Amino acid sequence: MERLQKVIANAGVTSRRKAETLIQEGKVKVNGKVVRELGVKVAQTDRIEVEGIEITKEIHRYFLFYKPRAVVSAVTDDKGRKVVSDYFTDIEERLYPVGRLDYETSGLLLMTNDGEFANLLMHPKFKVEKRYIARLKGIPEKVRLRQLERGVVIDGKKTAPAKVKMRSFDKGKNKAIVEVIIHEGRNRQVRKMFEAIGYPVQKLSREGYAFLDLRGMNAGERRELSHHEVKQLKALAKFGQ
Repeated sequence: MERLQKVIANAGVTSRRKAETLIQEGKVKVNGKVVRELGVKVAQTDRIEVEGIEITKEIHRYFLFYKPRAVVSAVTDDKGRKVVSDYFTDIEERLYPVGRLDYETSGLLLMTNDGEFANLLMHPKFKVEKRYIARLKGIPEKVRLRQLERGVVIDGKKTAPAKVKMRSFDKGKNKAIVEVIIHEGRNRQVRKMFEAIGYPVQKLSREGYAFLDLRGMNAGERRELSHHEVKQLKALAKFGQ
């Protein structure tokens, strides 16, 4: 159930504020009856008319997308670079990314047209875990990784504690692969965390988001989330993992 004015706005008829005015003026009907009170909630099956014209209610869509590197996490780009929406041109609904992955970072990105769902997952107080795999120049000592676990200062603010695990390293090539799990979503956070301890990231991928992962997928591919997965994500965001 959603508020009537929100449903009208989501259908693209007008803004939410204008929808409220139309409701108060008696120009909106729900199942044939005029509704003048704000805050009335309607179901997906309710028939809504605005100034005598029945609206088509927006259907919410939710996708898991494997973002390739060198793709912008946006629907447009003023520099003419490839954007994530280029991979959804066959979808009727206008989708946008939930949060961002920077241009050079690949991996798991959620796409939706449900603003409430996106805001829920991105709100700082909701601690949805995100798992990254970083390929580093150099092999960090355990004491350095513990710094990340406790939190390091980036952009003048200390990061929340992270979960960090060395996956592998190659002394000959002086490289390491490290797994990092965080629940924050600050700009280029993982890259800046490793820079703070003196080990720049050469390649970065987000491999997991809450219980979701990229198994069986290649860069540029997508799949639609199930109703159960969407419910799980909402519950995790609200009540913790």
